[in-house]
Amino acid sequence: MNFHTKPVTYVGEVGLKVLDLKEMTRFYKEVIGFEVLEETESTAVLGAGGHALLKLEAVEGLTPKQDRYAGLYHFAILLPDRKELAKILIHLHNSGIRLGSSDHLVSEALYLSDPEGNGIEIYRDREPEEWNWNGGQVDMAVDPIDAQGLVQTAQEAGEVWQGMPAGTVMGHIHLHVSNLPQAQKFYVDGLGFEIVTSMGGQALFLADQKYHHHIGLNVWNGIGIPALPEKEAGLNYYTLVLEDEEKRSRLAEHLQTMGAEITEHENYLETTDPSGNHIRLTV
Repeated sequence: MNFHTKPVTYVGEVGLKVLDLKEMTRFYKEVIGFEVLEETESTAVLGAGGHALLKLEAVEGLTPKQDRYAGLYHFAILLPDRKELAKILIHLHNSGIRLGSSDHLVSEALYLSDPEGNGIEIYRDREPEEWNWNGGQVDMAVDPIDAQGLVQTAQEAGEVWQGMPAGTVMGHIHLHVSNLPQAQKFYVDGLGFEIVTSMGGQALFLADQKYHHHIGLNVWNGIGIPALPEKEAGLNYYTLVLEDEEKRSRLAEHLQTMGAEITEHENYLETTDPSGNHIRLTV
């Protein structure tokens, strides 16, 4: 699915607060295969096909990321097809990167962490016609991936991995939150997402227009966990790209009536979910 051709609310860019900008930029360029689009002394913007997908920002006095706060569980990079997933699987394996993997029925996914402990998913979608819907909920599972089939796909393609291809997008983001009902109210009632899968009071998967999920929310770090401190490495913000200015204004007003704060910036409106995750609303 290419989100750039549909009037769908989707995650555009993820911003991370980092301790070692140089090493993190190297990792995302050489290991993940992003191109560096912009660089300053304290920031690096990376992406694919000219589209910015990740912004790294060195912040003075940061402490290393710990897993007792709300914030990033993982961000998920969506590749255009299975062949590209196969190529990066072999590249990551050859690079000695520790990988997890899963077949989610709707997608095939690889999991890893960056040098500062931020979770990354790299995946490809099966065609939407292959997804199975039951009463408004999409079937997802955590099955073993067909690694052998992927390797075969790469061998048949006969192409060498050369980084993230054009057409790569930020497929979704998965967040640690402190309270699932509060998060649900904010994202569903406030931002207009719909629940497409729920996992027994532990996790929710939300989407716009019948995707398998644009946002995952979980309480796996514990219920009532505090927001990520300002001076701790990890998630800085993520952007939600909205259809048009009218929709953004409508959602912003709606969020304000629910008690959420909205701050205006030059190119975006910023708000914070009930767990302290910063969201930039862009058009």
